[in-house]
Amino acid sequence: MTKTIGLTGGIGSGKTTIAHYFQSKGIPIYIADDEARIIMQSEAIIEAIKNSFGKDLFENNVLNRQKLAEIVFNDADQLKRLNGIVHPAVKNHFKEWLQTKSHCQFIIYESAVLFENDSYKNFDYIIAVTAPLEERIQRVIARDATTREQIQQRIVAQWTDEQRVSKSDYVIENSNLETAKRKVDEILKILEIKQKES
Repeated sequence: MTKTIGLTGGIGSGKTTIAHYFQSKGIPIYIADDEARIIMQSEAIIEAIKNSFGKDLFENNVLNRQKLAEIVFNDADQLKRLNGIVHPAVKNHFKEWLQTKSHCQFIIYESAVLFENDSYKNFDYIIAVTAPLEERIQRVIARDATTREQIQQRIVAQWTDEQRVSKSDYVIENSNLETAKRKVDEILKILEIKQKES
């Protein structure tokens, strides 16, 4: 039986880097944000976003993600509305993907909002990736064409590290990548032992 692992962490925590390290160990990964981007290009989702947020968010039928982010990260109700459109579609896509991985011992599902949307309940284990707040902000500034203020808006919309840690089975502190990788190896050994015992 495949064990499903939810991997989460706030913006800039480096959770995708950690997910790819798990992948290098032969574990399939599902990056929810990447898949959501693809799904948001489908006709059904485009229509639903147009109906909810207006056609002026689109140029030649291409969604202006920056404009949409400005709307949803300034308004909790608008974020909830967007999530109501995108999350069910991602959930269905993930179910189909998971069926193709039934031969695998573990899979990783990586998402920033596992707790915020209650989907953490669907996984066998939860791993939280943490990093110091200022470090997270600097990483995102270096990675994205965005401002400190915009990043802080996103951070406020997410759970805190303390909240995530309190509900997680394992925690990876990711301020030093080599130390974080050693922690991944350690967690994998524990999970493999548990799998043999079950």
